[in-house]
Amino acid sequence: MNQSLKRIIKPWALALLNLGLDPRKALSYKFYPKFRKDKSEWLKQGGKITHNYMILFDYSDNAGTSKGHYFHQDLLVAKLINEHNPKRHIDIASRVDGFVAHVASYREIEVVDVRPLEKSVHENIKFRQADLMNSQDLGKTDSLSCLHAIEHFGLGRYTDPIDVDGHKKGITNLVNLVEENGRMYISFPIGKNDEVHFNAHRVFHPNTILKHPSIEKSMRLIRFDFVDDNGDLHLSKSIEDVDTDTQFGCGIYTFEKVLTS
Repeated sequence: MNQSLKRIIKPWALALLNLGLDPRKALSYKFYPKFRKDKSEWLKQGGKITHNYMILFDYSDNAGTSKGHYFHQDLLVAKLINEHNPKRHIDIASRVDGFVAHVASYREIEVVDVRPLEKSVHENIKFRQADLMNSQDLGKTDSLSCLHAIEHFGLGRYTDPIDVDGHKKGITNLVNLVEENGRMYISFPIGKNDEVHFNAHRVFHPNTILKHPSIEKSMRLIRFDFVDDNGDLHLSKSIEDVDTDTQFGCGIYTFEKVLTS
């Protein structure tokens, strides 16, 4: 599909998604004749069918994806934590079956989320349910992560209370959990403007977080990586390297807590 056609189709696809409709699944019905043919061949060979469970979209799917926000951020930050080897690591609301699982494969990780989590059978995952829009008594840590989560704070999507300043309160509370010289890894959607896509997420200009009072006062940016609109990762870059026309990239920030008087 050429780029001009993609630009025309994308707004319509997003509009349908906002209504809870996935146009990709609707388009998969073009594979129904193949399904019927495959089923007929199965029965012809003497195969038995216990239940009909028609799945069509996998006919055009790939083996998986090796690009995009979550693929890159989860692997990258898990690698950075492993290299830094902190005494303690706390994660706030990152994806459990992605980033948290990566880290838990080699060390203990404390997970905090506003949503409940079934008791983990993995010995390296320690869970606590809490809302980080409010200050929490978790003690200080020398390493903390919050990946693709802060943009949701206060939008109500995950049963959290509506709070237009939820993300700001969240960042303040994250910073307060990090001890001096400790590191904070945080990622979120980035674009050319600060936007709210209610109730899915916020999008931030890449520089917005640097203007947050808690960040200005006590954090130093020591590394910046980002994923562009095509899902490709750019390592160890300057914020100015982000394309000014970016619509929905992912900024991955590594901060260090500086000594404060």
